[in-house]
Amino acid sequence: GHPEVYILIIPAFGIVSEGISLFSQKIILAFDSMILALLCLSILGSGVWAHHIYTVGLEVDTRAYFTAVTIMISLPTGTKVFNWFCSYLGNSMQLSNITSIKWIILFLLTFTLGGSTGVILANSATDLALHDTYYVVAHFHFVLSLGAVIALFSSLILYQKVIFASDLSFYSSTVFHFFL
Repeated sequence: GHPEVYILIIPAFGIVSEGISLFSQKIILAFDSMILALLCLSILGSGVWAHHIYTVGLEVDTRAYFTAVTIMISLPTGTKVFNWFCSYLGNSMQLSNITSIKWIILFLLTFTLGGSTGVILANSATDLALHDTYYVVAHFHFVLSLGAVIALFSSLILYQKVIFASDLSFYSSTVFHFFL
């Protein structure tokens, strides 16, 4: 059941791209490569369904395939993260809603940390050694749980005028929520 992980995180990717584009008032850097990376993530994400079940006795060839595809999926993901960081750092940001950009930066940091642990887990030998440890649990929670929830909070603050039909942005309460 691994492809749904990518289905759950793809909306977060869109929220982060939209937020960075909104604050920089420009299109995301290398927009075409972002679209291609999203397409590659969708295709490769459906081909890595066994990369956390190496311990069930998969043959060597099957483990090699899933190792290769899992390492390949880090390339479009890294492209997206690199473009987000370059778009954020390369432009002067309009900080009218500073709390939402804090959530986006937090997403970038936690997703990058979780993605780095995923690159290590891509190797089947390392994954066998780290199976049933907190390392795998931390990888999942940094990438998906924190990533999806942080993007959700960012979108609620970013689109509050559309959702609630009024500006509910009390600066002190949103900053308190962020640090809480």
